[in-house]
Amino acid sequence: MKEKPAKSKNRSKKPKLYSFRIRPSPYFKATERYGCRAYTTYNNMYLPLVYQDLVSDYWHIKKGVTLWDVGCQRQVEITGPDAFKFLQHLTPRNLTNLKVGQCKYAALTTEDGGILNDPVVLRLGENHFWLSIADRDVLLWAMGLAVGFQMQVSIQEPDVSPLAVQGPKSFDVVADLFGDWVRKLRYFWFRETELDGIPLVLARSGWSKQGGYELYLRDGSYGDQLWEIVMEAGRPYNIKPSTPSSIERIESGLLNYWEDMTEYTNPYEVGLGKFVDLDQEVDFIGKEALKKINVAGINRKLVGLEIRSEPLTKSAQPWPIECNSQPVGVITSAIYSPDMDKNIAFALVAIGCVKIGTKLIVDMGIEKAEATVTAIPFIDNREKVWRGIMDD
Repeated sequence: MKEKPAKSKNRSKKPKLYSFRIRPSPYFKATERYGCRAYTTYNNMYLPLVYQDLVSDYWHIKKGVTLWDVGCQRQVEITGPDAFKFLQHLTPRNLTNLKVGQCKYAALTTEDGGILNDPVVLRLGENHFWLSIADRDVLLWAMGLAVGFQMQVSIQEPDVSPLAVQGPKSFDVVADLFGDWVRKLRYFWFRETELDGIPLVLARSGWSKQGGYELYLRDGSYGDQLWEIVMEAGRPYNIKPSTPSSIERIESGLLNYWEDMTEYTNPYEVGLGKFVDLDQEVDFIGKEALKKINVAGINRKLVGLEIRSEPLTKSAQPWPIECNSQPVGVITSAIYSPDMDKNIAFALVAIGCVKIGTKLIVDMGIEKAEATVTAIPFIDNREKVWRGIMDD
């Protein structure tokens, strides 16, 4: 039982402490009202971490509908006569078939072939793009490249803040808000629209594999209003405020920048080689390096692991992995899956250890645990995600 504070005539409510060097999203006040218990930083902004607890939040994403403040998922806007030409220099993915109204996942690579970021690209016009970025400064990098390439482009961060509606019941909530056309919207496509006069881009996307949408708010002054409108529409479906789930994303095979990939990993190592087009004419950044890697082959690869130990309470540190008493790699992400009743992980291991069924040892410091290489994803959620016509 919580102890009551001593009475004092001069007692005042203890203020919460925030850093003014970290930006709040347009939904930040709402997340506070709705009981967010912890935040982290992402792109120098507050990102909610937990409302009830990690497992309860996880189950609601998998079985119900949740609302996420992902305003920290900043946009880098590229416009101008050379916008497409410039964009194609940033990524090894061939985007020539990217249509207006479509999104595509496209890693940005360094000159050495490493992964600088892994944004989703949205094409709003023939020469109008957003890069919806992961946790790293891409804006200044893109501005510098625009100067170096001497192309006719404008690079800026627009007033755009995503709000995600995720979970199996998200289709009902969003259809009640916008109409049944949203049910027919293809995966990784979007439409410019509005809701009660609030300007939005509505995309069939999100950082879960439970089905859902992202509402890209185009005027931050409406943040609180938009949050409450969605919450009200979701009440018949028991909507809950939540956050991206570290458990669900590992189950579903979603990689996290800074954990599973960095500038020191290349697309081939982490299963993104299918998004590298070395035959295109564009000399995108990292093309020569990736050509060499493609010919030589990779020495390590990201795999799934099942770890036999007591349930993990949080994602792992980069625990060392052994095979026949020799170091062969590291854990990049690990968590206990309540659905599978297993500890599951991503691991970057030597190429000789990637065959499914390979037995490995994870050195967790206080103990060593047996592990087995498995396929990724751990749970196939395509049926949930691809309600309608699938597109990549």
